[in-house]
Amino acid sequence: MTAKRVLDLTVALILLLLLSPVLLAVAAALALSALGPLETPGGVLRREVRAGLGGRPYHLLSFRGGGRPITRLPQLLHVVRGEMSLVGPAPLSPDDEECRGEGRRRLTVRPGLTGLWQVSGRSDLPWEEMTLLDLHYVDHHWLGMDLAILGRTIHAWTRASVKASAHVS
Repeated sequence: MTAKRVLDLTVALILLLLLSPVLLAVAAALALSALGPLETPGGVLRREVRAGLGGRPYHLLSFRGGGRPITRLPQLLHVVRGEMSLVGPAPLSPDDEECRGEGRRRLTVRPGLTGLWQVSGRSDLPWEEMTLLDLHYVDHHWLGMDLAILGRTIHAWTRASVKASAHVS
Protein backbone atom coordinates (compact mmCIF):
# COMPACT_ATOMS: atom_id res chain seq x y z
CA MET A 1 0.00 0.00 0.00
CA THR A 2 1.42 3.37 -1.00
CA ALA A 3 1.83 6.35 1.34
CA LYS A 4 -0.86 8.17 -0.69
CA ARG A 5 -3.33 5.33 -0.14
CA VAL A 6 -2.52 5.20 3.59
CA LEU A 7 -3.13 8.97 3.79
CA ASP A 8 -6.40 8.62 1.85
CA LEU A 9 -7.69 5.82 4.08
CA THR A 10 -6.62 7.43 7.34
CA VAL A 11 -8.02 10.88 6.60
CA ALA A 12 -11.24 9.57 5.01
CA LEU A 13 -11.98 7.22 7.92
CA ILE A 14 -11.28 9.93 10.50
CA LEU A 15 -13.46 12.43 8.61
CA LEU A 16 -16.30 9.91 8.24
CA LEU A 17 -16.15 9.20 11.96
CA LEU A 18 -16.02 12.87 12.97
CA LEU A 19 -18.60 13.99 10.42
CA SER A 20 -21.05 11.10 10.85
CA PRO A 21 -23.47 13.28 12.88
CA VAL A 22 -23.40 15.87 10.05
CA LEU A 23 -23.93 13.14 7.43
CA LEU A 24 -26.90 11.79 9.37
CA ALA A 25 -28.38 15.25 9.96
CA VAL A 26 -28.12 16.19 6.27
CA ALA A 27 -29.64 12.87 5.21
CA ALA A 28 -32.48 13.28 7.71
CA ALA A 29 -33.15 16.88 6.63
CA LEU A 30 -33.23 15.87 2.97
CA ALA A 31 -35.50 12.90 3.73
CA LEU A 32 -37.89 15.12 5.72
CA SER A 33 -37.96 17.77 3.00
CA ALA A 34 -38.83 15.04 0.48
CA LEU A 35 -42.00 14.36 2.49
CA GLY A 36 -43.16 17.96 2.07
CA PRO A 37 -43.96 20.13 -0.96
CA LEU A 38 -40.34 20.04 -2.17
CA GLU A 39 -40.52 16.33 -2.97
CA THR A 40 -37.29 15.09 -4.51
CA PRO A 41 -37.63 11.76 -6.30
CA GLY A 42 -34.81 9.30 -5.83
CA GLY A 43 -33.99 9.66 -2.13
CA VAL A 44 -31.33 11.74 -0.43
CA LEU A 45 -28.37 10.66 -2.56
CA ARG A 46 -27.60 11.47 -6.17
CA ARG A 47 -25.76 8.76 -8.12
CA GLU A 48 -23.79 9.63 -11.24
CA VAL A 49 -21.58 7.32 -13.28
CA ARG A 50 -17.94 8.44 -13.30
CA ALA A 51 -14.71 7.03 -14.72
CA GLY A 52 -12.31 5.82 -12.06
CA LEU A 53 -8.77 4.48 -12.17
CA GLY A 54 -8.15 2.83 -15.52
CA GLY A 55 -11.53 4.06 -16.78
CA ARG A 56 -13.48 1.65 -14.54
CA PRO A 57 -16.97 3.10 -13.98
CA TYR A 58 -18.38 3.66 -10.49
CA HIS A 59 -21.47 5.44 -9.15
CA LEU A 60 -20.41 8.75 -7.57
CA LEU A 61 -22.55 9.59 -4.53
CA SER A 62 -23.44 13.07 -3.36
CA PHE A 63 -26.28 14.55 -1.36
CA ARG A 64 -29.06 16.08 -3.43
CA GLY A 65 -29.03 19.84 -3.20
CA GLY A 66 -26.74 22.75 -3.93
CA GLY A 67 -23.05 22.76 -4.77
CA ARG A 68 -21.75 23.33 -1.28
CA PRO A 69 -18.91 21.14 -0.01
CA ILE A 70 -21.31 19.41 2.41
CA THR A 71 -23.14 17.78 -0.53
CA ARG A 72 -19.91 16.00 -1.46
CA LEU A 73 -19.29 14.38 1.95
CA PRO A 74 -20.65 10.96 0.85
CA GLN A 75 -17.73 10.84 -1.60
CA LEU A 76 -15.49 10.02 1.37
CA LEU A 77 -16.97 6.50 1.06
CA HIS A 78 -15.45 6.28 -2.42
CA VAL A 79 -12.05 7.19 -0.98
CA VAL A 80 -12.33 4.37 1.57
CA ARG A 81 -13.42 1.91 -1.16
CA GLY A 82 -10.46 2.92 -3.33
CA GLU A 83 -12.55 4.39 -6.17
CA MET A 84 -11.37 7.93 -5.44
CA SER A 85 -8.52 9.70 -3.71
CA LEU A 86 -8.59 12.79 -1.52
CA VAL A 87 -6.55 14.60 -4.20
CA GLY A 88 -6.69 13.94 -7.94
CA PRO A 89 -8.22 15.03 -11.21
CA ALA A 90 -11.90 15.91 -11.34
CA PRO A 91 -14.17 12.87 -11.63
CA LEU A 92 -15.67 12.79 -15.13
CA SER A 93 -18.34 10.77 -16.89
CA PRO A 94 -16.89 7.83 -18.89
CA ASP A 95 -18.49 9.42 -21.97
CA ASP A 96 -16.73 12.76 -21.45
CA GLU A 97 -14.41 13.67 -24.33
CA GLU A 98 -11.72 14.52 -21.74
CA CYS A 99 -11.47 10.76 -21.03
CA ARG A 100 -10.25 10.13 -24.58
CA GLY A 101 -7.11 10.98 -26.50
CA GLU A 102 -4.46 12.83 -24.53
CA GLY A 103 -6.95 13.38 -21.69
CA ARG A 104 -7.02 9.63 -21.11
CA ARG A 105 -3.87 10.16 -19.01
CA ARG A 106 -6.16 11.41 -16.24
CA LEU A 107 -7.42 7.83 -15.86
CA THR A 108 -3.96 6.65 -14.72
CA VAL A 109 -4.71 8.02 -11.22
CA ARG A 110 -7.81 7.93 -9.05
CA PRO A 111 -10.13 10.95 -9.36
CA GLY A 112 -10.10 13.24 -6.34
CA LEU A 113 -12.40 15.06 -3.97
CA THR A 114 -10.17 18.05 -4.52
CA GLY A 115 -7.32 18.92 -6.83
CA LEU A 116 -5.26 21.64 -8.43
CA TRP A 117 -8.33 22.63 -10.44
CA GLN A 118 -10.25 23.35 -7.23
CA VAL A 119 -7.60 25.31 -5.32
CA SER A 120 -6.42 27.33 -8.33
CA GLY A 121 -9.48 29.47 -8.86
CA ARG A 122 -12.35 27.08 -8.19
CA SER A 123 -15.32 27.66 -10.49
CA ASP A 124 -13.79 30.80 -12.00
CA LEU A 125 -11.46 28.78 -14.24
CA PRO A 126 -12.32 28.04 -17.86
CA TRP A 127 -12.77 24.32 -18.61
CA GLU A 128 -9.59 24.18 -20.71
CA GLU A 129 -7.49 25.46 -17.81
CA MET A 130 -9.09 22.98 -15.40
CA THR A 131 -8.15 20.19 -17.82
CA LEU A 132 -4.55 21.44 -18.03
CA LEU A 133 -4.30 21.54 -14.23
CA ASP A 134 -5.67 17.99 -14.00
CA LEU A 135 -3.10 16.75 -16.52
CA HIS A 136 -0.32 18.65 -14.73
CA TYR A 137 -1.33 16.87 -11.52
CA VAL A 138 -1.33 13.48 -13.28
CA ASP A 139 2.18 14.07 -14.64
CA HIS A 140 3.76 15.58 -11.50
CA HIS A 141 1.88 14.38 -8.42
CA TRP A 142 3.65 13.32 -5.26
CA LEU A 143 2.68 13.15 -1.59
CA GLY A 144 4.03 16.64 -0.80
CA MET A 145 1.87 18.11 -3.57
CA ASP A 146 -1.18 16.28 -2.19
CA LEU A 147 -0.54 17.67 1.30
CA ALA A 148 -0.18 21.21 -0.09
CA ILE A 149 -3.44 20.85 -2.07
CA LEU A 150 -5.24 19.49 1.00
CA GLY A 151 -4.00 22.46 3.04
CA ARG A 152 -5.18 24.91 0.39
CA THR A 153 -8.54 23.11 0.20
CA ILE A 154 -9.06 23.37 3.96
CA HIS A 155 -8.19 27.07 3.76
CA ALA A 156 -10.63 27.62 0.86
CA TRP A 157 -13.48 25.73 2.58
CA THR A 158 -12.87 27.62 5.84
CA ARG A 159 -12.91 30.93 3.98
CA ALA A 160 -16.13 29.93 2.17
CA SER A 161 -17.76 28.87 5.46
CA VAL A 162 -16.88 32.20 7.08
CA LYS A 163 -18.36 34.09 4.11
CA ALA A 164 -21.52 31.95 4.20
CA SER A 165 -22.00 32.48 7.95
CA ALA A 166 -21.43 36.24 7.53
CA HIS A 167 -24.28 36.34 5.00
CA VAL A 168 -26.57 34.47 7.40
CA SER A 169 -25.84 36.84 10.32
